[in-house]
Amino acid sequence: MKKYVAEFERPIIELETQLEELKKTPSAHKADIAREITYLEKQIAKLKVKTYTNLTPWQKVQLARHPERPHFSDYLKGIFSEFTEIHGDRLHGDDKAIISGFAFLGSYKVIVVGTEKGKTTKEKVAHNFGMPHPEGYRKAARLFELAGRFNLPVINFIDTPGAYPGIEAEERGQASAISNNLKILSDLDVPILSTVIGEGGSGGALALGVADRIFMMENAYYSVIAPEGCATILWGDAKKAEKAAAELSLTADKLVKLKLIDGIISEPLGGAQHNKEEVFADLKSTLLKTLDDLTKINVDELKKRRYQRLMAAGVFSEKDNLDVTRGIKILRGDADENRSAN
Repeated sequence: MKKYVAEFERPIIELETQLEELKKTPSAHKADIAREITYLEKQIAKLKVKTYTNLTPWQKVQLARHPERPHFSDYLKGIFSEFTEIHGDRLHGDDKAIISGFAFLGSYKVIVVGTEKGKTTKEKVAHNFGMPHPEGYRKAARLFELAGRFNLPVINFIDTPGAYPGIEAEERGQASAISNNLKILSDLDVPILSTVIGEGGSGGALALGVADRIFMMENAYYSVIAPEGCATILWGDAKKAEKAAAELSLTADKLVKLKLIDGIISEPLGGAQHNKEEVFADLKSTLLKTLDDLTKINVDELKKRRYQRLMAAGVFSEKDNLDVTRGIKILRGDADENRSAN
């Protein structure tokens, strides 16, 4: 199967291909060829550091969508034990874009819910490419209510381009299902932890994103809209997604500064797919430590802090307000120019 390569990774792949070809030559053991191999290995190492430590927002979006990146099903196996899946919303059907159930995180019995994209073509179709229908969110709501009933912490995993936008989803109450999840999570009497492991798009992500602590993988993104959608609205051209990504403040480093997330889980150079076990161990350790802290807080205080957290989102200073207004005018000016040109 052909390996997926993002455009910005091509120089690295080209050098790696040259290196493999050199290693396969019959004279690879000779001194001059051996020196060339050593030189290429050093150049590749330097290029990887230069490339992956200076990623643009758009390049991080590309890594967040990398098909070899660990999916929710991988995190389930790598972090939790004794997972028992719960199916269906008891109203319409079982949406495989959301997987949920009971599990153990270390010694903690928890409810775990996450969006799953699937890996093979067959799996992607079955999981609807990670875009949940209303019944998926209602299934999640059913699990959240069980968590409250049995006093179990909730662990959510987010990896979705957004809720499914088809007309049948709207007919079955997509907006209502998402808003109901926000309401339930806001008022739960148990600790809630959410982690964005890949894509975190729009209300489809927010439906699992109301939490006491929110973490993001280093190369994930979390945004009110996908860059392509933003580019289409502002400039009438989805090809300007790279420009939109730069304006959206959707990367983990920016969101932690804005206090919209609480922490960043480091990834190996080049993305989580290069050392999944290390990523699983780091995230598991973070989740366990966070649960240890949150379970010491009484329910009233926990909910009070959650409320304060939600109310603080989007608060900015007068200076920020001027900067934002100026930015909006610039964006609108670009959009106006684009419409005039057309």
